[in-house]
Amino acid sequence: MARYTGAVCRLCRREGQKLFLKGQRCYTDKCAVKRGTPGQHGQSRRKMSEYGLQLREKQKAKRYYGLLESQFRKYFEMANKMKGVTGDNLLMLLESRLDNVVYRLGFATSRPEARQLVLHGHFDVNGKRVDIPSYLMSVGDVISIRDKSKASAKIKDVLEITDSKLIPKWLELNRDALEAKVVALAGRDDIDLPLEEHLIVELYSK
Repeated sequence: MARYTGAVCRLCRREGQKLFLKGQRCYTDKCAVKRGTPGQHGQSRRKMSEYGLQLREKQKAKRYYGLLESQFRKYFEMANKMKGVTGDNLLMLLESRLDNVVYRLGFATSRPEARQLVLHGHFDVNGKRVDIPSYLMSVGDVISIRDKSKASAKIKDVLEITDSKLIPKWLELNRDALEAKVVALAGRDDIDLPLEEHLIVELYSK
């Protein structure tokens, strides 16, 4: 499947804010956001149109979760068919992805790293190995680091780095056993990303 393979720090600079795509680097003085918008002329002073604002918000959300347009649109269509607020449903679905749950639990330092670890088969869901980053977790699902992976130097380094990470209340983590349970679906108040999802809904609803 096609993925963005360019410099991810450039994406943060384009949005003018941290997307936390480089793990610990994002919390240091090496963070590229401080260098401003990429390109010869940097950030344009021209006032952005309504469509431009909507498009930027969609691009930002796609980059947070590491999705391509076709994948993102699929989630929007799913959210639009669900009961409730479409924007809230969209974010709930994105948060329910296995790679995002791995990141939220501190089993990875960034979503791109979480995706890679899932693809390499380091996690079980309800006792069975799952290596599909887009796998949607449900309430009651239990995710755990596989026994063989617990001894991995990579996993040990990640867990040491994320030891003090704040775990969202919709997840219940047993750090000693290196397993967690989805106790609820993520609500809008549980998602700390600076997104205006109503702009995304307006864009796709045209």
